[in-house]
Order: sequence, then C-alpha cells, then structure tokens
Amino acid sequence: MFVFSVHKRQIKMAILILCIAVVAVAFAVVSNQGVKAAKEAQLNVRAGTAEERIAYLSQFGWSVEPDPIEVSEVIIPETFDETYMQYNELQKSQGFDLSVYAAKRVKRWIYRVTDYPGYENQTCIQATLLIFDGQVIGGDICSTEIDGFMHGFVKESTAFSAETTQTTS
Repeated sequence: MFVFSVHKRQIKMAILILCIAVVAVAFAVVSNQGVKAAKEAQLNVRAGTAEERIAYLSQFGWSVEPDPIEVSEVIIPETFDETYMQYNELQKSQGFDLSVYAAKRVKRWIYRVTDYPGYENQTCIQATLLIFDGQVIGGDICSTEIDGFMHGFVKESTAFSAETTQTTS
C-alpha cells in the first residue's frame, strides 16, 4: 500500500507556480498580438533605435529626415472615444490593434517625410510611429494642413480625412 501526503505549503507553491505560468503565457500572447500581421507580411517591426525606425518606414518606400520632429510619451486610453476608435480602425487595417495596449504608456516618434508623391508642401507631411517595447505597434502618414489627410504606411492605402470620418459617422 502506498500513502502520499501533501502539506499546505506544497499546495500553495503549486498554485503560485501555476499562476506565474499563466501570467507568462498571457504576457507572451499580448506582446505578440500587435505585430502578428506585420510579421506574417515579413515586415521588420523593430524600432528600438533611430536606424530601425527609419528602416521600418523605408520598407514602405518612405524617406524621412533622420532627426525626429517630436518624441513624446502617450498613454493609450483605457476606453476609446469615437476618434480613437476610428484611429484604431486605421491601425487594424495595417495589422495592428491599439486596444491591446489600452492604459499602456508608449513612445510616439514623428518624422518629416521628404518624398511624398504629388505634394508640393513637403514640410507638412509627417510619419508617426507608435513604439512599445522596441516594436512598432501602430502609426500613420499624415498632412498637418487644415484640409490634410491621414493614411497607413502603405502608399496606396485609403486616406482617412475629416470628410471621410463625417460620412462614416
């Protein structure tokens, strides 16, 4: 006959190990969620250095000035308002999803685009990269003019503008 006894400490330790494993798996899933589609398209989403950020944009054919116009930290809101929901739709069309990063602090890098086709005023064209943990999690190409535009990184992507948003609301 075989007798097996378990102490409360052993049960607590097993539960603790199980919880740590669950948290590790959840973290791995969340950190890879935002870049899944980009990886499937064989895009490099690394953006921890200036060279990597510029290389990311060049994958789409964009040339930018080497020094960013602005570097700031933003917090992705926990609850998206109408504007953020529309911006996230743009991100989803590129294979990103900002809702995965709700309530997280991310870095925003803004670069001046130097080669936007068919546009006279190049000084108002910007590329925005949202970076979390050294990876691109979203962004856009936009014009800062009053009647400007915004679209994804792909040059042929659909532009989102004030008029587009008003007709879809």
